[in-house]
Amino acid sequence: MRLGLKRDEVRLESYTSEWEAEFNSVKREIQACTGLDAHHIEHIGSTAIKGMTAKPIVDIMIGIDALQDVDKPLLTKFTGAGFLRLKVERPGEIVLAKFADDICEVKTHFIHLVEYQQDLWHNLLFFRNYLNDNADARQQYLAIKQEYLTTSSSGIKAYTDFKESFVKEIIAKRMEYAHSEEIESRN
Repeated sequence: MRLGLKRDEVRLESYTSEWEAEFNSVKREIQACTGLDAHHIEHIGSTAIKGMTAKPIVDIMIGIDALQDVDKPLLTKFTGAGFLRLKVERPGEIVLAKFADDICEVKTHFIHLVEYQQDLWHNLLFFRNYLNDNADARQQYLAIKQEYLTTSSSGIKAYTDFKESFVKEIIAKRMEYAHSEEIESRN
């Protein structure tokens, strides 16, 4: 298994069960360094979708009580597990990365710190679970990824933007399901 991408590189690798094993290993390391509850640490992103071709970076979501309470001692604990905070600005999350090299050029893992049991937490889990349960959605997602690579092998932001409408479409299904369950519970 070859993990990691250089800055702004976009490359896809065939699915391997080693991604799940790597997640479990890093999860144990994170727990040992931070003391965080195992239920607050989830494998997300394409490497968490069975059979999915993916960028060879393991995405980890960690649920915390409040983002504003993330302090230097907690970030130092993540450093003990090899993760550094990135300057990435994303609404509702703090992003950290683990690197394969000393010059921080090749990222192998991301941590997405989000508020536990809030919308972003549920949306990211729903997306992963929906694609794991739906072969047609997996095929559509793979086709979108491959289409992007026909024109470029760089531009992480452009790659993410290229997939955004599909991701939003799947996440919208979460709201549809919640609404239909609410109606059923009234009847």
